[in-house]
Amino acid sequence: MIDHVELQVADTAASIRFYAVALAPLGYTLRVQGASNGFGTASDMLDFWLKPGGPSEPRPHVAFQCADRAAVDTAHAAALASGGRDSGAPAVLERIHPHYYAGFVHDPDGHNIEFVCHLAPTA
Repeated sequence: MIDHVELQVADTAASIRFYAVALAPLGYTLRVQGASNGFGTASDMLDFWLKPGGPSEPRPHVAFQCADRAAVDTAHAAALASGGRDSGAPAVLERIHPHYYAGFVHDPDGHNIEFVCHLAPTA
């Protein structure tokens, strides 16, 4: 089980703006600001952090689990609208499993961010 992920970012303010918009459809908000900046769905569920610094090599891949395919679509669109670069429109990736539905963006530092739903489509 993963407890949290922390990314080092070159422009903390730009990254906070990007993730505040991109993760809003998933219920995330910025809950801690300071030397490290924590996002989560609740004050006791801070599982995504941003910290000033240069991005590490290789660039990390972070996947955010979505409740359904509509949430994948909404988060992907929000990420693009907030300055993300498309690196894979939402689609079923059958090579992983028959219901793996994911969309990908690169954040302002080039991190590979994924929004994914593992559930079969709803009727």
